[in-house]
Amino acid sequence: MAASTVALKSGFSPLDLQTRPLAWKVGAVIVGSLFLALSSYVEVPMFPVPMTMQTFAIALLGALYGWRLGGITITAWLVEGALGLPVLAGGAAGLHHFGGPTGGYLFAFPIAGMVMGWLAERGWNGHRVWLAFAGMLISNVLCLILGAAWLAVLIGGEQALVAGVIPFLAGAVLKSGLGAVTLKVTARGSKRVSR
Repeated sequence: MAASTVALKSGFSPLDLQTRPLAWKVGAVIVGSLFLALSSYVEVPMFPVPMTMQTFAIALLGALYGWRLGGITITAWLVEGALGLPVLAGGAAGLHHFGGPTGGYLFAFPIAGMVMGWLAERGWNGHRVWLAFAGMLISNVLCLILGAAWLAVLIGGEQALVAGVIPFLAGAVLKSGLGAVTLKVTARGSKRVSR
């Protein structure tokens, strides 16, 4: 059992970033933060919180990078946004977004990505597509719960549920499915390359 757990942990991602030199990891953080920025521009404007592809990107990076590097990458992206780079939803930027309606979601992102990374390292990855889907869904729901908790402070619990959770549930399921399929495809691609 222990040998299979070690094998799963070492082969959880086709990127295999854990064994790469530091330069690769720095490059992965840069590429990952660019991917997150691009996902922020895929937006459906809603009030008070827009719907984006950010939660898809957050969970996918966690699954591919692992919990440590995924958390570092997501945090680096948030720091870029806080410093004024237009990387948040719809090209938004600035520290004020972290105290507004989207603040809870923003602070939830590193946690959700790290949870998905932790699960992926334990086999909830492209090698087990249903577990990957469940992990992605957990990551998405965690973002909704933590984001809505902060939103409830600003606009009340019922309004936070109506405006900050319910409209995003179908999207969470769809993005989780897309993420699981993406992980499955990358896992197959890595098997072909390794043969």
